[in-house]
Amino acid sequence: MRVRRWAADAALGVLFAVVLAFWAARIADSWGGGYWRFDCAAGAVVCAIALFRRFDPARTAVAGLAVAATAVLAARFADLPSEPGPPMALGLAVLVGTAVRTLPVRTACAVAGGGLAVAAGSLLTAHTLAAGVPSVTLMNVLAWAAAVVAGLCPRLLDARRRAVAEGVRRAERLRLARELHDVVAHHVTGIVLQAQAARLVSRKSPEKAGDALADIEAAGSDALAAMRRVVGLLRDPDEPAETTTPDELGELVELVERFEAGGRAVRLRLPGEEETATWPPEVAATVYRVVQESLTNISRHAPQARSVTVGVERDRETLTVEVADDSPRGPSRHHQRGGYGLIGMRERVEALGGTLRAGPRAGSGWSVLATLPVPRPRTLPRPAPERARR
Repeated sequence: MRVRRWAADAALGVLFAVVLAFWAARIADSWGGGYWRFDCAAGAVVCAIALFRRFDPARTAVAGLAVAATAVLAARFADLPSEPGPPMALGLAVLVGTAVRTLPVRTACAVAGGGLAVAAGSLLTAHTLAAGVPSVTLMNVLAWAAAVVAGLCPRLLDARRRAVAEGVRRAERLRLARELHDVVAHHVTGIVLQAQAARLVSRKSPEKAGDALADIEAAGSDALAAMRRVVGLLRDPDEPAETTTPDELGELVELVERFEAGGRAVRLRLPGEEETATWPPEVAATVYRVVQESLTNISRHAPQARSVTVGVERDRETLTVEVADDSPRGPSRHHQRGGYGLIGMRERVEALGGTLRAGPRAGSGWSVLATLPVPRPRTLPRPAPERARR
């Protein structure tokens, strides 16, 4: 990225030099003498300032406008060629466009207003007022308008992308919050049942009340662990609750089978049922959603893929989910695959304390890799209610 910027600035510097030389020659032919020196010097200063715009867009824009305003006044009272000339107008256009593109709204508007004032100020130096709008004024106004459009269009596009991305993140937070809300409700219900059982046990066998209290403590700890994940997430009370959280990974197998029906071979690696049964529901739901979004991206953006690998593995307290395909790498593959669905998946994974990476594989293909922390389950002695009934 830095090399591209330096190359763009070098090309812009060459363009400035060509325009400066061309306009100096035109002034020398039409005005004669050394009239070209002032225009060339003032234009060169503004163009040089424009080359340093990346370091401080606001100050460079103000400096360029100040030099241009000074040149307009000097040309007006010293009877020099009209200012701003084409080189200066080009430099000002670069400064104004960069300011509109990158600076805060108020500062960008102020710089754009200053640029328009300088463009209109060229009327003071025009030598053909009787013939309608002077050509120098028309040139400066058009250059200013082009600069504003060139800076405003990408600014609006970036704002739209941020709004869409934030909407995706918020929707994912709401969905995850609903799922975690159900998980916490489940834990709280278990605590209530354990407390009821403890009351019965304490009446018949007071010596066993300690075990019942330990059950309640363990259930409360699990509820608190799930509740921590809810912190910072928002839930819209007007939206109906969704029940898309898979209790087990059986739905994941069905998802892969439906994907295979499209003509692609899928190699699925899953832990055993004894392992997956101990995963918290929010973790199982996130595994399902990561695989679902990855397969959807393959269907949309990698139709050449013939083989897909879906792997879910656990190493101690870390769960790894990887979806990889073998599609050939294209020039625009990275841009196409960086959709908003992955933004939502990253929001969900990071909310659970994990990480998500998506990018091209070595050689060919694409890979989505998610890691999730899975704490070791607490073993709750569930026979307490049974003992109470006896």
